[in-house]
Amino acid sequence: MNAYIENGIYPSVIASVTGGRLIGDDREIKNITTDSRNMEPGSLFVAIRGERFDGHAFIEEAYRAGAFCVLAERIDESVIPLHGSAVLVDNTVQALGQIAKYRKDSVHPFTVGVTGSTGKTTTKEFIYSVLSASDKTHKTEGNFNNEIGLPLTMLKIKEDSRYLVLEMGMSMKGEIEYLSRLASPDLAVITNIGNSHIENFSGRQGIRDAKLEIRSGLKPGGKLILNGDEPLLAGIENGIYVAVQNQEADYYVSEIINHGSCTTFCITHNGQTVTDLTIPSIGEHNVFDASLAYAVGIEIGLDEQTIRKGLLNFKNTGMRQNIYKMRDVTVIEDCYNASPSSMSASLSVLSMIAQRENSRSIAVLGDMRELGDFSRALHEEVGEKLTSFHIDKLFSFGNDAAFIAHGAKKAGMPETDIHVFRDLEDVKNIGNALKEELKSTDVVLFKASRAVRLERVIDYVKE
Repeated sequence: MNAYIENGIYPSVIASVTGGRLIGDDREIKNITTDSRNMEPGSLFVAIRGERFDGHAFIEEAYRAGAFCVLAERIDESVIPLHGSAVLVDNTVQALGQIAKYRKDSVHPFTVGVTGSTGKTTTKEFIYSVLSASDKTHKTEGNFNNEIGLPLTMLKIKEDSRYLVLEMGMSMKGEIEYLSRLASPDLAVITNIGNSHIENFSGRQGIRDAKLEIRSGLKPGGKLILNGDEPLLAGIENGIYVAVQNQEADYYVSEIINHGSCTTFCITHNGQTVTDLTIPSIGEHNVFDASLAYAVGIEIGLDEQTIRKGLLNFKNTGMRQNIYKMRDVTVIEDCYNASPSSMSASLSVLSMIAQRENSRSIAVLGDMRELGDFSRALHEEVGEKLTSFHIDKLFSFGNDAAFIAHGAKKAGMPETDIHVFRDLEDVKNIGNALKEELKSTDVVLFKASRAVRLERVIDYVKE
């Protein structure tokens, strides 16, 4: 992970900001990295103690690769090169956050923090699209949403950025609180409360409480935008609610109409209904994420035309709902991540496209990870929904995903339409089975947690 710092920063400033001790020379640094393999001459190397590797073991390598300064918890001073330096701190992760906060505070962007069990990346991209239609905006790239990625994002902000959109992820209690205090958002968004990382909590209430930690760093008078269809988020003091089902929400979404590759919808707010808002994607979940971005735009004072332009210019990232043709087959590639709620959302899109095109619907579903003791029940629950979505064929991939097949069978899906592949390295067999099954005009969804690497199956079928 690298962060190029516009206008640079000096080791003496880093020592002052972090309460660290500077050893050696003081020279401007333009780049900060946590990976000694991605070193640029004159960089600061941050030695992070991780679960698998300790960055302190690579300090000499970093100097040899061109690092001018090292941020570390311990160091053999004899390895610091002539005309080089080091800053010693108690905790390098916390020190990285302190440097990032110093950098962000020097730019003073209006900051939007986004968290949620699912949809946070798509919502972040919609918010970015809306805000950047108004002025220069900086955002979290990829999944740089943790205690290391978020500070690196903050460090890279340009001097003329008016807005900053930060995604905040978590797997344990306390992580969102830490990120929120670093970011100090002016406005915070919680997309939903799902089952992601439920193995680390007592239940969805525990996940809700962890997501609400985003309020910890919210600036005085800051606004909090919430999912108005989620009962666990009801009644939050000063909450601003966006909903598709709850007509009493501050922003009520209605008239959702699919037009092939785009969707139009209406939003009612303060007794006024705005019609024909358009996004270049499909599915109610995408409409909801876009509506959160619409609410952000309104709450910070953007005009309607700017918001409309931003929504229309939206571009999704990575392997999220990438819809394309593979010969005569329609492929919905959604392999970036998966949870029970995002599985349901993707199955809804699969069903909608198949019905619109009068085609067969085929779901290739892999394991959903980090569900702990709830895993079997939640996988089965997804499987039981397949019949209500009128899915024609199921290919499950992975040991946990086999429970999706079990749930589908319980719900009445014929065994002849269910194909189970437990071995995640068995790409060839599931790929060949798909090749034999796929027919012209079929619509096929590929959905699984990132660790499954389901795109390998897509690549095999393409070959």
